[in-house]
Amino acid sequence: MVALADWQGWLRIATGRPEVDVVFITNLRDEADRRRFFGRKAPVLGHANGPRMHLDGVAGRVRGIYVTAAEMMTRDGRREARDRFIAACQWAEARGARTVLLAASTKRLFGRDGRALKEMFPNLVFTIGDNGTSSLLIRDVRAALSRADLAPGRARVMVICPYGILGRMITRRLVGDGFEVVGYGANPAALAETAAEFGIATTTDLDRVGRVDAVVACTHNDASKLTAEGIAMLRRPGRRLLVVDVAEPANLDQAVYERQTAVVVRQDAGNGHAPGLRYVLGALSWRKLTLSRGVVFGCFAEAMTLHHAIHRQGRTDLAARDWFVIDDANLAEVETLMTGIGFEPPAPRCFGRPVESFRLAIKEVDELPSSASPTVPVSVS
Repeated sequence: MVALADWQGWLRIATGRPEVDVVFITNLRDEADRRRFFGRKAPVLGHANGPRMHLDGVAGRVRGIYVTAAEMMTRDGRREARDRFIAACQWAEARGARTVLLAASTKRLFGRDGRALKEMFPNLVFTIGDNGTSSLLIRDVRAALSRADLAPGRARVMVICPYGILGRMITRRLVGDGFEVVGYGANPAALAETAAEFGIATTTDLDRVGRVDAVVACTHNDASKLTAEGIAMLRRPGRRLLVVDVAEPANLDQAVYERQTAVVVRQDAGNGHAPGLRYVLGALSWRKLTLSRGVVFGCFAEAMTLHHAIHRQGRTDLAARDWFVIDDANLAEVETLMTGIGFEPPAPRCFGRPVESFRLAIKEVDELPSSASPTVPVSVS
């Protein structure tokens, strides 16, 4: 249906233009994604088309590899994912694509710099998209804290996985803004480095965090996911817990969230909205991604923006930059370019639905769990 309805794609082919400009190569988030996109039938090539979108003459397309995030945690799963990713790159290049995104859990599939991948495909521009996601996440977090009336100097924020790409970026900004930040995750050595770098408390034990006002979740690692029990430990009595979730799959997954709506305000984060962005088949496509009209993941927004700047605005210098590097210079460049093409943070959403209120106060004051105290000291463990 998507292929038949993509009239802009057919027009491109009829006029001799490339079939697609930007390909977002991604693994599946989980088994639910596998059922949503493939049903019971595995793709013959090991990868297949997903949603298509167009923005200001740039044609983007999702190309999904038939491997889940959980499967990629195993050696065989990563080997299979690499093979299928390379095959998807060959498919994309053959159809005229010039820009490829390593989306979701594929970002580090080829190492921290992607050198081997770049050498295999010297005519493609590769990006992991995290400069765009970081820019949008920072703005999302600051806006959410403001909407929830959480101000520097009197609000405590927990960052899950503060040592990852996105976690380090948002931790630095929150500390710089004057918030009290505590880091939580499953890697004690990385937490120790984070504590030394930013001067924050860190721990691998959730019951040692104490009470917080907000959580920024930057990983979907099962060892660091929020649960109902974790929420009870973290939220202040008589207050909802604000959760800004940039992880894909979600850290606070939908099934848990649906049972905690009375005590949690959750917001999707790191996505970009552009008024001119159009999905082929509209809602049938964006809902497949649990997004909304005109909204894409921040990494998708970066990839489309880079292609537009390089190939439509003549910014050929950008093709030589290393978009596997996430730093202030690349972030500032991407943020300026994204704003120029129309990308801004969307209105607050939770699993694609509007966030109705950021009010954290609730009428009933719950009893403090005996296992958690807001005054428990935190240390690296």
